[in-house]
Amino acid sequence: MVTLPHTNDNFIMKKKLALLVVLTFSLACKLSASGGQGITSTSNYVVIGAFSISKNAIEFTETAKKNKIEAQYSINPLRKLFYVYVMQTNDLASAFDEANKLRKETTYSDTWVFTGRLGEETQQGNDINPVTGKQIETLKPNDNIKTVSTEQTASINVATAVIIENQNQPLAQPVEELPEGSKSFLFKIFTGDKKINGDVDVMDLDKSRPYKVASYLGNENVNIKPINKSGNMGLECEVFGYRKIQQHVNFNDPQATDGITVDGNKITVPFELVRLKKGDIAIMYNVYFYKDAAIMRPESRYEVNSLLDMLKENPKYKIRIHGHTNGNASGKIISTTDPKNFFALNNTKDGRGSAKKLSEERALVIHNYLIAQGINRNRMEIKAWGGKKPIYGEDSPQAQLNVRVEIEILEDGSTQK
Repeated sequence: MVTLPHTNDNFIMKKKLALLVVLTFSLACKLSASGGQGITSTSNYVVIGAFSISKNAIEFTETAKKNKIEAQYSINPLRKLFYVYVMQTNDLASAFDEANKLRKETTYSDTWVFTGRLGEETQQGNDINPVTGKQIETLKPNDNIKTVSTEQTASINVATAVIIENQNQPLAQPVEELPEGSKSFLFKIFTGDKKINGDVDVMDLDKSRPYKVASYLGNENVNIKPINKSGNMGLECEVFGYRKIQQHVNFNDPQATDGITVDGNKITVPFELVRLKKGDIAIMYNVYFYKDAAIMRPESRYEVNSLLDMLKENPKYKIRIHGHTNGNASGKIISTTDPKNFFALNNTKDGRGSAKKLSEERALVIHNYLIAQGINRNRMEIKAWGGKKPIYGEDSPQAQLNVRVEIEILEDGSTQK
């Protein structure tokens, strides 16, 4: 390593200070143009990962926590990505310092800073490389790294995003080569002639119990490496509002499974979805609540609207909304005082109550949202369970998944299940 002279160190320090001044001034100008909300209308986030699949962001967050990195996640609608971040501050210089520290001292070598506001209300924002100070033009999420799984915490290979910075010149798109041993898959998720947004979990069937290796976006070409020697893998597609589909495929001989086609190097696996029927119960995996609150986080809006679309599509649907918590301890309950507010911690009040009460209020907020969107209240019921029906043990690494809402189909208008 070459040691720079002291005079160069001073020059570099002055350059960094000048860069911070320019960035701060630019940020202030944007705030002024957006209505003069001041520094409280924006924030600086130290981001360690970006994911297109929400559950990958959740699992990555939990992995970071196990490695003693206090992480959270939220959606950036501008990028249509879920950001995992470890710091939120109004001080841009502090954000830069923390990002560079993580780059140097941890395996989060691609850490960057997002200036703006994460959440559904995001209208503008910038991703900045803390080393160069340049705006990041393109973020290519890596949802397929094996370390996303909460069960794989021994080591972290955090190549979470390919970053292309704005160099004030045309960006050359990198040519993606098929890694050695990999195969190109297209998981075609659809109903009728309509493509459906969703993802597919790849399971290793050679384990004593099915083990999720990774999740992949549907309707996009993805590269998959062999997951075991036998080639046996399970594919699971579960999109809210539709019945879950599971397929067993052999990586070495995919055509042995009916319906799978191979065209050159591309393997197409179809997942034709069928709407939920009477008696089905579906978990709203992508509905999240603020801590101790009967208020949904902004990233929940997409899946709640999927439920709304389902109810509008079939007016004969009648549903029961089940609320669940992790454990049965009583505690604080934050609720809204604004009947039109479902997704923000504004105009709230603090109360106390049982876990069953919290689960009831969380189910009720979805119920009230649907009513506000025109769904007749007579088509819906509520059932509060508290922590009586956990999926995982209360102290399990995945215990947070016990906090959930489930939708039971009571009627679908048909005479057969």
